[in-house]
Amino acid sequence: MTQGTSGVAGRRLPGPDELRNNGVVKNVGEARETPTGAPQEELATGERSTRNRVARSILDHGPSTVAELADRLGLTQAAVRRHLDALAGDGVVEAREQRVYGARTRGRPAKVFALTDCGRDAFDQSYDKLAADALRWIADREGGNEAIAAFARARIAAQASAYRAAVETAAPEQRTEALAKALSADGYAATARSAPHPQKGEQLCQHHCPVAHVAEQFPQLCEAETEFFAELLGTHVQRLATIAHGDGVCTTFIPKISHNASASTAGRNPA
Repeated sequence: MTQGTSGVAGRRLPGPDELRNNGVVKNVGEARETPTGAPQEELATGERSTRNRVARSILDHGPSTVAELADRLGLTQAAVRRHLDALAGDGVVEAREQRVYGARTRGRPAKVFALTDCGRDAFDQSYDKLAADALRWIADREGGNEAIAAFARARIAAQASAYRAAVETAAPEQRTEALAKALSADGYAATARSAPHPQKGEQLCQHHCPVAHVAEQFPQLCEAETEFFAELLGTHVQRLATIAHGDGVCTTFIPKISHNASASTAGRNPA
C-alpha cells in the first residue's frame, strides 16, 4: 500500500506514520564490547536484553537520571552509562536537563535521559488498532463504505506526485521498474520482473506492506492503490495477490502496452 495523509468529510484519520505495524519492542542497539573469553553471540543477546530494559524503564518512568536507572535495574552507574551511550548512538534516547518545579537550587540541573520519537516507536503503540478503529467508526455511519473508499483514494492522491514524477521521466518500457524503485524508496521493497509465460507483461511485487493488518479489514485501501497503478501506467492492471489476504507478496500484473498508449495517458490526475 502506498502512503499519504488525508481526511474524509472533515474527520482526522491516522496519517502514514500511524498506519503501520510496529509489533512488539524491537532490539535496540547492538553489543559493542566483548570481554575476553565470553561467547560473543550469548553476550550480544544479553547486552541487547539489558539495553532494552534500560529503554523500557525510561518508557515506564519517564526521563531518568543515571542514578535512578541504576537503582531501578540493579546495575552499576558505569554499566547504565555504557548502555545509554549505545542507545544515544542509535538515536533511541537523548540527554536533556531535568525540569525543576518550584524554587531552583544552586548548581546545574541534573542530566536526565528521555526516549526520542524513534525510541518510542521501538515499542508497540497499537497504531494498527487505532487506524482500524477509526476506519470502522466511519464505516458504521451512513455512507461509511463510500467514505472509506474516498479516504483511500485521497490518501493515494496525497502521495501521487512522487510516483508520477518517477514514472513519467522513465522510458515507457522502464516505467514499471521506475515505479518499483519509487515504492522501494518509501519502504515497500518492490521489484519488477517479467510475468511468467504465457502472460505477456510484467509483475510488480511489493514484498512489504506497512498497513497490511488494516487493509485486511478494509480492502478499499488495496483497491485504491490498484486503481492508481492502472491510471499511472496507462493500462488495466490486475492484482494477483496481497499480503493483506495472507499471500507472501503483493503482486500486480501489468500487461505490455504500446508506447503510444502509454504516452497518451501521461499527466492525468489519479481518480
